Amino acid sequence: MIPRSLRGRLIASYVALSIVLLVAVGGTLFVVLRSLHADAASGSLADLAGSVLPQVRQSIGSGNLRGTIEDVRTELATRNIEVMFVGTDGRLRPIDGQPIGDPIMQTDGTAGDTLRGSVVLDGQPYLYAATVLRRTAAAAPRAVAFLTADRSGELALADLGRAIPAVALVILLVAAPLAWLIARSVTRPLERVAAAASGLPVGTASTLPIEGPSEVRALTSTFNAMSGELADTRRREADLLADLRHDLRTPLTVISGFAAALTDGTAAGDDVGRAARAIGEEASRLEGLVGELGTIDGLRSGENALRPEQIDAAELLATTRERFLARAEAAGVDIQLSFSASTEPVGPRAPTGPTGPTFAADRLATERILANLVANSLDLVPRGGHIWLSAERVSPDTIALTVTDDGPGFPPGTAGGVFERFYRADPSRSGPGSGLGLAIVREFALAHGGSAHAENIAPHGARVGVILPIVPQPA
Repeated sequence: MIPRSLRGRLIASYVALSIVLLVAVGGTLFVVLRSLHADAASGSLADLAGSVLPQVRQSIGSGNLRGTIEDVRTELATRNIEVMFVGTDGRLRPIDGQPIGDPIMQTDGTAGDTLRGSVVLDGQPYLYAATVLRRTAAAAPRAVAFLTADRSGELALADLGRAIPAVALVILLVAAPLAWLIARSVTRPLERVAAAASGLPVGTASTLPIEGPSEVRALTSTFNAMSGELADTRRREADLLADLRHDLRTPLTVISGFAAALTDGTAAGDDVGRAARAIGEEASRLEGLVGELGTIDGLRSGENALRPEQIDAAELLATTRERFLARAEAAGVDIQLSFSASTEPVGPRAPTGPTGPTFAADRLATERILANLVANSLDLVPRGGHIWLSAERVSPDTIALTVTDDGPGFPPGTAGGVFERFYRADPSRSGPGSGLGLAIVREFALAHGGSAHAENIAPHGARVGVILPIVPQPA
């Protein structure tokens, strides 16, 4: 049965690996030891044959070969060594018996040569060493062979019986601590990640040390990034709720106050109309706030899909200027245009006059970007001030749409946060607007694969804009 825990599985895998290794080592040792024992036994038989050869040759000369072989056989019987002849057919033949077994000599050898090998007789394996007596086709024996039972397998198993426990002990001493260390190096960081993850729902995010194998380190790094992002998200959510409470309190207070005045009859005559208008204005402000929040969430979730089309930057700037011209004249603010001219109008409906750089983007989104930037400047630029709308190719693949004004600019150190939700340059948050205009600008830029930027300019004023790719590259 497979263990449920990772540590148990790692230890079980090492145990299984140790067993497989032990079997492999044992099998290899068995083959090697068996071969060594067989070679040793065959070598001993060959040495014996060499020592007996002079006596055998002498008996051949005297015609007493059989008697000499009988004496040798009697002497070697105590050592469990058999002596046989090798007939002309190459088969073994007992001194007083018929040929047995398969041929062990296929060809005639040179007199005095000793051949070694193995043979099976009556189902039992034997090792032999056969010394060639003569090259002859006569009926006389071709060779005399010395045989002993092949016990190399038994001896190898006996050696393994003595060696395997030592090998198993070494493997146990090495593998057990190694398995524990490796299991600990993997499971300990994972246990920390699991413990830290269990604290995420209750808001106890923490940063874990990066250690362990590369995969575990990558997991820990990802968890730390996720934990940090979650903490930032919770912080932003807390800020968002605080901002929402602040921004909703004023219109709700106004609506509640005027509604109460209408209900109890405090508001009468012209005050009734003024109360109704105030209630309508504050309700419209709340509706706009909810709509802008929906726009941001729709962009982030991908619900508001982009519909790119070819856009002439000069035409876009001119259209934006016309939309705000009446409001600017009423506020005593001058709006001017600036763009890099293009020598080749794009599209069948390209204007006949000078054109700015062209790019592909969602027209409604770009119009909303410029509208929010211009409206933000108009809220801050004093009478007699100026606003400049510009479009410029900043690289072969990007274009910058920028709105610059000579208003008061951003308070020191706040330019980096102007694109956050509910940002207000006025710390009291009593000014006009919902504080979501620049946040929407950034979300539209990100949706195109671009970015938003803001900075103060000398001697006074601010520059806010977006950098968009010529062809949208949604994140």
